[in-house]
Amino acid sequence: MSKRNSQANKAAARERLRAERERQAKKDKIRKQVIVGVSVVAVLAIVGGVSYAVMQLNKPGHWEAAADAKNVTAPKNTSGTDGTTVVIGKPTAKKTLELYEDSRCPICGQFEQTVGETIHKDVDAGKYKVKYIGATFIDGDNSMNGVGSKNALSALGAALNVSPQAFLDYKFALYSAKYHPEETDDKFAKDSYLIKVANTVNELKDNKAFQKDVNDGTYDNWAMKMSAAFEKSGVKGTPTLKMDGKTLTSEGSDNAPMTVADFNTAIDKALKG
Repeated sequence: MSKRNSQANKAAARERLRAERERQAKKDKIRKQVIVGVSVVAVLAIVGGVSYAVMQLNKPGHWEAAADAKNVTAPKNTSGTDGTTVVIGKPTAKKTLELYEDSRCPICGQFEQTVGETIHKDVDAGKYKVKYIGATFIDGDNSMNGVGSKNALSALGAALNVSPQAFLDYKFALYSAKYHPEETDDKFAKDSYLIKVANTVNELKDNKAFQKDVNDGTYDNWAMKMSAAFEKSGVKGTPTLKMDGKTLTSEGSDNAPMTVADFNTAIDKALKG
């Protein structure tokens, strides 16, 4: 091989090597750009996801939105601001028993199962009226503990919209030993369960209008306004009974009367006072 051919071959080899390096450099640049682009998209996706999550966390939930509602749908047979005054009984009854209850409250369940029927008879007889104030504190301020108190209170509003008697009978059924769940079992959160209990009440059995109100949450915002009224009352626990601003308790106790005998003693004393 001649020297000139050898130099030409070396020059050609160097040119091929240079061209290969340029091609490789272009590939590396393109790959780097792709990697950077994908990384940016991924970061944006993460940021977007986090932002969305934060927005969702800060977005009011259903019950929070109901609590903030400006226009409240109140049931029939109510009065006062946002329809949160619920008084049931004969107009001729001179005094009113204030009854503070939370639908999920186990002690309220015991109270209703022992004393509830006596209250109903007294109201029917015109001995006194009953003012009901519903609470939802067992649910708490968020949904971590459940929403059964709120949902049951809304369903009670639907029953009250039917009639005061339907309201009393439904409340009695919800607190019954057969249907009242353990405090840790949030059965009242289910509309289907609330309707199942309602079907044991004459006026509510297969009542399509009532069922629609429960399923649609017609009185959810009313329930939250009622709950707010309870909070403003200053009452700290349920059940609490008051008459003429004085709390009714068992003799020698700070607790609500939990037997018919104790209740009758307390109510007779309050009616005379």
